[in-house]
Amino acid sequence: MSWLVRPRLVNGPFDDPGLYLDFRFGRRAILFDLGDLTPLSSRELMRVSHVFVSHTHMDHIAGFDRLLRVCLHRTEPLTLVGPSGFIDQVEHRIRSFTWNLLDEHSIDFRLHVMEFESERLVRAAEFHARDAFVRRNGVPPDYLPGTVLVEENMRIEAVALDHGIPSLAFALREELKVNVLRGALDEMGLATGPWLGGAKRAARRGEPDDSLIDVGRDHTVPLGELRRRAFRIGPGQIVAYVTDAASHAENHRKIVRLAEKADQLFIEAMFLEKDRALATATRHLTARDAGALARAAHVKHFTVFHHSARYLPDPSSIGREVRDGFEAIPA
Repeated sequence: MSWLVRPRLVNGPFDDPGLYLDFRFGRRAILFDLGDLTPLSSRELMRVSHVFVSHTHMDHIAGFDRLLRVCLHRTEPLTLVGPSGFIDQVEHRIRSFTWNLLDEHSIDFRLHVMEFESERLVRAAEFHARDAFVRRNGVPPDYLPGTVLVEENMRIEAVALDHGIPSLAFALREELKVNVLRGALDEMGLATGPWLGGAKRAARRGEPDDSLIDVGRDHTVPLGELRRRAFRIGPGQIVAYVTDAASHAENHRKIVRLAEKADQLFIEAMFLEKDRALATATRHLTARDAGALARAAHVKHFTVFHHSARYLPDPSSIGREVRDGFEAIPA
């Protein structure tokens, strides 16, 4: 079955953290973290609709200026979500620029900024280009605990991990996946069109088989027939992203729960076991931790990143310890 998104690390494993999730259908992308964005083209950045920031250490937020500059003259808004205090920090970044060339005739690009705290979105603000980005406080959506975005076919979940400060980890969870078998449509004499979107939504909602789907030209088809012949239905994609977290039982529990059965887990592996004292002092995971957590969460695939530059002379040492951690935990 085809993936909803194609995730890839923005930078190499020794460089700034960041995950680019490119939607297969539609000109859209999502970012987890905002480190150095140099590898992403302006075209790719223009597709970003939402950014979810773990915390505002420089290597996780330094790309904000470039993203703002690229998106400044588009009509679609940009939504950013971060931990407590994030709105003030975004406002300070915006206020550091001069906006005298913006007025009521400018394209009304908008920033929607929200803060996640105590398992919920608790604060929201908007910044409009036509107002020279003067802050307007708002009300965040009332999602279920642990949720920072809800859309028709997917949601983004978040959990606050301990990094000395809150550091958010994220997971994209696609709802029930409905793929269309084009050959079966041809056999049924059905042309593709906008009706397919409605039919797929009906299938995801679990509507009964005798529900009639309008396929155009005054013709309807029972949803059950589409399910049997033209749809291939299965579980949706799960992509989890974990970075900058202390290695202790409470964080481990939260990470495993967030990443449970993920198709792809991206998880930091900052230090080797010989430097565990340093990992503890700076509140980071080791490579062995990363492997063990991936095994405990029963993920299908995982990628480690955010390595300390001290291991550049022998990067394979990280992979060895990741494997040791993975194999040390029973399946």
